[in-house]
Amino acid sequence: MPDYCSFSIDPLSNSIGAFIRGLDLREGVNGDALVDIRSAWSRHLVLIFEGQELTPAQQLNFARQLGRVIRYPMVQGLPDYPEIIPVVKLPHETRNFGGVWHSDTTYLPDPPSATLLLARELPPSGGDTQFANMYLAYDALSNQTKQVVNKLTVIQSSAKPRVAKGRSEKVQIGARAGDIELTAEHPVVRIHPVTGKRALYVNPAHSVRFKTMTSVESEPLLNLLFQHQINPAFTGSYRWKKGAMVLWDNRCVQHHPLNDYHGYKRVMHRITIA
Repeated sequence: MPDYCSFSIDPLSNSIGAFIRGLDLREGVNGDALVDIRSAWSRHLVLIFEGQELTPAQQLNFARQLGRVIRYPMVQGLPDYPEIIPVVKLPHETRNFGGVWHSDTTYLPDPPSATLLLARELPPSGGDTQFANMYLAYDALSNQTKQVVNKLTVIQSSAKPRVAKGRSEKVQIGARAGDIELTAEHPVVRIHPVTGKRALYVNPAHSVRFKTMTSVESEPLLNLLFQHQINPAFTGSYRWKKGAMVLWDNRCVQHHPLNDYHGYKRVMHRITIA
């Protein structure tokens, strides 16, 4: 593991994620630290910054140092910071936002490169987020399967029933989520623009079918890939702490927020980076 001048690192798991130690993000980061963050991010895919307790302005400032901040479709942001989406589950609610394995907004023509999530209020236990390394998932496929998936394009939709229903309870802009469907086509195997590595780019939340096949024809291979890519050998799980902030790469990472804290409130602040 390489050394960094600006901070130290501890791994989250053998396959994905790292804790960034000794870095205070409240005043932003200088050029050297930003270079180190980008290097660590390319290597570990998920970076965890604990004990930050950032204000919305500070979180937004850090996000802008990483790239262009974009608005999340269909959901209203904070009144003074519309780029920051409050992800809230209340004690009486049974569904959580994005509660299946997915990469964020793959139904957009240009999905975001990164998500930055900050823990504001947490339940006493539960609510962990799991992450999966899609580089490793692709590399572990047989050569024959790689030859098949390398040639395929997948249709991604915002309106898969289970996901759309969970999101409809959170929509705050007047239109019902069930009335809104966004779709896009993407290669099943995505080449990362920075690392040049190949990553699987299908997920059970949004991947509907392959472009050249019907849904029925697509289902067996999609289900195989969905199960394969969350093999424990490719994953790591983070137990949130209040004030912690996590940055992950949507181009090669899937995540799964566990919905195991019914009766308690959870509040996260999310920023999406182009």
